[in-house]
Amino acid sequence: MKLEHIKIGNVYDIKVGKNTSAVRITKPIPTGGFEAVTLATSKTVVIKSADRIVGPHNPKADKQPKPATTPATVDPAPFRAKPLSALDAAAKVLAEAKVPLNCKQMIDAMTAEGYWKPSQGGKTPANTLHAAIGTEIKKKGDAARFEKVGRGQFGLRMQ
Repeated sequence: MKLEHIKIGNVYDIKVGKNTSAVRITKPIPTGGFEAVTLATSKTVVIKSADRIVGPHNPKADKQPKPATTPATVDPAPFRAKPLSALDAAAKVLAEAKVPLNCKQMIDAMTAEGYWKPSQGGKTPANTLHAAIGTEIKKKGDAARFEKVGRGQFGLRMQ
């Protein structure tokens, strides 16, 4: 931008690397540049050359504040039940089965009934479920929902 078009007190966009930043020109510097204050951080910066000034500050449309909406104008989202976690689904499957199951059987039943499905498409959901059940048993002790009844077999703890 040309030196004669720059006015003290006005807001301009300056080039900072690949980005632009909005500044308010506060005073000229005897060496030919300007002292300015950034609008975003209120820090004082020195602009050594008028070539760094892109032009008058023009806030982009995507950075404009969004208009406030009132609750009457917004359609409420339909209520969606939160999907069951793998542990909750396993407990539900074991309660329905009434017999101990291994993790592979629990995963098969959970996905067949639609209680749970692998969200990340993991290759070993049965191993993950086995680890989660083991962690719950270890952390909660007698308060855990599951109990180990045999090698790789889990059942519901009678409370």
